[in-house]
Amino acid sequence: MGNVFGRKTQPSRITEQDIAVLQLKQQRDKLRQYQKKINLQLEKERQLAKELLKNGKKEKALLLLKKKRYQDQLLDKTENQISNLEQMVQDIEFMQVEMKVVEGLKVGNECLKRMHEIMSIEDVERIMEETQDAVEYQKQIDELLAGTLTQEDDDAILAELRDITEGEALALPEVPSEPIPEVPEAAQAASEREKGTKKGREMLAA
Repeated sequence: MGNVFGRKTQPSRITEQDIAVLQLKQQRDKLRQYQKKINLQLEKERQLAKELLKNGKKEKALLLLKKKRYQDQLLDKTENQISNLEQMVQDIEFMQVEMKVVEGLKVGNECLKRMHEIMSIEDVERIMEETQDAVEYQKQIDELLAGTLTQEDDDAILAELRDITEGEALALPEVPSEPIPEVPEAAQAASEREKGTKKGREMLAA
């Protein structure tokens, strides 16, 4: 129960402008109903005036026509009021659209301001300069790789290559100049006999 009564109600999406438009449309509809009612009554009175004239009751017919004339004027005023109401409804609805457009522009401007705070003009200029430096550096590398080296550059590269080669030659161990002594034949024969004996033992064990 506490959760039910303590639950917050959602804000209404109906604005004051919506209520005003609804009330204006209701007034317009009432005036249109009034128009229909008066038109039907005028048609009846017109037919009645014809009957009075046929029956020779001219005075009553004139009185009825005067009343009809007055109601015609009321209809004209009613039509003007309806036009004014419809114009007002259109103005309010158009104003609502303009308000939404303005609100959208406001949100967009706030977003642009935040983006400008994150990325200032100085940052953009710095990035552009770094990009230009990187492009120029890559261009220099491409030119070097494309064979645009001068004779001086070639000599410097060859000299560096010689230095690297000489340094590696100094780092290698020296090769012995004396010949490797040969194994005596008696020792080699003893080694072969020992291998044969070991193989025979392995076959007997199997």
